[in-house]
Amino acid sequence: MTGQRDFDPAQVAALPVGAQRYLRHAIAAGTPLASAARLTMHGEIKLKRWYAFSAEEVIHWRRGMIWRATVHMGWMSIRGGDSLIDGAGSMRWKLFGIVPIVHASGTDITRSAAGRVNIESIWLPSVLCAADVGWTAAGETHFGARFSAHGESADISYVVDDAGRLQSVTMPRWGNPEGADFHYAACGGLIEEEGRFGGFTIPTRMRVGWHFGIERFEAEGEFFRVTIDDALFR
Repeated sequence: MTGQRDFDPAQVAALPVGAQRYLRHAIAAGTPLASAARLTMHGEIKLKRWYAFSAEEVIHWRRGMIWRATVHMGWMSIRGGDSLIDGAGSMRWKLFGIVPIVHASGTDITRSAAGRVNIESIWLPSVLCAADVGWTAAGETHFGARFSAHGESADISYVVDDAGRLQSVTMPRWGNPEGADFHYAACGGLIEEEGRFGGFTIPTRMRVGWHFGIERFEAEGEFFRVTIDDALFR
């Protein structure tokens, strides 16, 4: 997947019906199959309470991702973000972009970041056309993708409507949503809007969090509300 070949709807003809509809909706025929995306976004992030943020993210499928954000907390701001670069994950935040307040790395941070990149393939759907992605079906609107990338195995479940528009996505992701030991927990998002950028149609407004699919998502799991403002692919 290098962007050197174009999407042909016929290449997904053997996939489950839901996966066919999703990929044909998400990628216009003839679109170069991109391996990287640059996203600009804004929204709200929950840090005990909700705060506004603005951010930019680069996803490079072979190398990982970098997410850089500014979180506005009244008269204060914190700047930083998450990254996974060549198999090493980190989390760094600074008050006013100067005073370090969070610096985390190590195996658990790396595995969690890898899971994030894998589920964010919904913003780079061309990577799901790779030959090593396995597909399962549970009806025409519910299906799953399984693949290994960034040192983690991904087992992602999707729900689409009859036209292939993505409604929700979820997967087991390594993390510590309760603030204790790391473990696999359901992480996912509800898609509220979508938009087209070039030949790609991707989610542009989402609610994301842990404990997806059960009541705890609404009560305590949701931590990220995002709107994609622009996306460039290469």
